Amino acid sequence: MTQDVEMKEVPAPSNSVSSTTPSTFHHLKEIASLLETAAYTKEVRRVVRAVRLTMALRRKLNVSVLSAFLNFAFSPGSEAHTRLSSYLPKDDEHDMDVDTATSATQVPKKHASPELEIYCYLLVLIFLIDQKKYTEAKACASAGIARLKNMNRRTIDVLASRLYFYYSLSYEHTGDLAEIRGNLLNLHRIATLRRDELGQETLLNLLLRNYLSYNLYDQAEKLRSKAPRFEAHSNQQFCRYLFYLGKIRTIQLEYTDAKESLLQAARKAPVAALGFRIQCNKWAVIVRLLLGEIPERTVFMQKGMEKALRPYFELTNAVRIGDLELFRTIADKFSNVFSSDGTHNLIVRLRHNVIRTGLRNISISYSRISLADVAKKLRLDSPNPVADAESIVAKAIRDGAIDATLDHANGYMVSKETGDIYSTNEPQAAFDTRIAFCLNLHNDAVRALRFPPNSHKEKESAEKRRERQQQEQELAKHIAEEDDDEF
Repeated sequence: MTQDVEMKEVPAPSNSVSSTTPSTFHHLKEIASLLETAAYTKEVRRVVRAVRLTMALRRKLNVSVLSAFLNFAFSPGSEAHTRLSSYLPKDDEHDMDVDTATSATQVPKKHASPELEIYCYLLVLIFLIDQKKYTEAKACASAGIARLKNMNRRTIDVLASRLYFYYSLSYEHTGDLAEIRGNLLNLHRIATLRRDELGQETLLNLLLRNYLSYNLYDQAEKLRSKAPRFEAHSNQQFCRYLFYLGKIRTIQLEYTDAKESLLQAARKAPVAALGFRIQCNKWAVIVRLLLGEIPERTVFMQKGMEKALRPYFELTNAVRIGDLELFRTIADKFSNVFSSDGTHNLIVRLRHNVIRTGLRNISISYSRISLADVAKKLRLDSPNPVADAESIVAKAIRDGAIDATLDHANGYMVSKETGDIYSTNEPQAAFDTRIAFCLNLHNDAVRALRFPPNSHKEKESAEKRRERQQQEQELAKHIAEEDDDEF
C-alpha cells in the first residue's frame, strides 16, 4: 500500500505544471493565428485584439512558454529564432523538459509573416522588462527596431507603436534615454513619411518625455509646435500628450493653458492609471496655486491619492492662510518629495503668491494698518522689512490684488470699503467659464461616438454579430489590464 501511495503522489506536481503551461501556449497560438488572419485580410482591428489579449497573458509568461512559442512561430535554426532565443535567460532543467515536451508536438512554420515576427520581438521584450533584465531588453528592442525599419505595412503599425514604447522604457530604466533621442527622431520622420499616425503619436510623446527628462523644455516646445497634428487614435497617448503639454506651458508661465491641459489629462486618464492621475493632480494643484486659486479639498481626498497628495494639501493650506513662515516650513519638510516630482522650482515661485494672499487677508481685516505691522504679520525676514512691505503693498495695489491706498508720509495702508461683487462682471465671467467647459465636454463626447460601418446599408449577419459580441466581451474583460500596462 505504501508503494501505491507513493506512485500517486509522484505525477501530481507534473500534471499541475503541464496544465498551466499548455494553456498559456495555446492562447499564444490563437493570437498567432489571429495575426496571420490579419496579415491576410489586412484588418488592423484583429491586430489590436491580439495586442489586447497579450496584455492579459503577460503575467503568465515564462521561459519555457516563450521557447515553445518561438519554436512554433519560426523554423529552428533560422536567423529570427536564433536571435530571439539568445535574449531569453537559461532556465532550469525541469522547465526545459516542459518546453521540449510541448514543442515536440507542434509543426514549426517555415515562413512567419512580418506581423508575427514583430509580435515575437514584442513578446520577448515585454517578458525581459517584467523580469528586470534591462540589458537584454535593450538589445532585443534595438534588434526589433532595426527589423521594423524595413517593413511598411499598416497591419504592423499597432505592433510598432507598442515596440516603440517598450524600446524607450528599456532605456529609461537604465538611465540612457539620451542615447536613443536621435533614433527616435529618425523613427518619427519615417512614421511621418509612411503616414503612420499612431506611430507619430507614440513617438512624439516619447520624444517629449525624453526632452523633459533632461529639462530641455525649449527643445520640447519646438518639436511639439512643428510636429504634424491630427485626431488622436489612442486615448492613452492623448492623455500623455496633454500632460507633457501642461508641463511645458507651466514652465513657460502660461498657467491658464497649463491648467486646462493638466485637468483634461487627469479627467481622460483611465481609472486604473492611478500613478499617472496622481502626477497630473500634483502639477494641476501647483498651477492653480500659481494662478491664485485654491483647489477644493475633494481634490486631495480622491481614492488612493490621499497619501501621495498630502504634501501638496499642506502646501495649499499654507498658501490659503497666507502664512509665509508655515510655507517655508512645509517647503523644507517635503523638499525631497517636491524635488522627485520636479515641482521644487515651481514652489519657489509660490512665495510671492503666499505674500499676496496674506496681504489680501490683512486688507480685508483692517481699514488702516501701519507698514511695520504689515511686515510683522507677513513675517518678512529681510534686513529692511518696512521698505519691503511698502514695495509689496504698492505692487499689489498696482496689479489690482487689493483695493487700497498707500500713505507714504505716515507709513500706512488704507483699505477701501468692500463693494458688492454681484454688481460687477465677475459672476458673469464665472458662469461663462462653466458653460464653456460643459459645451467642450459635450463636443468631445459627440466626437468620441463610434458607429458600425455601413449600418444603414446592410444588415449584420449572425456570424458577424457573434464575432462582434465576442470582441466586446474580451474588450470589457481585458481593458483594465491594458490600461494598467500602458501607464
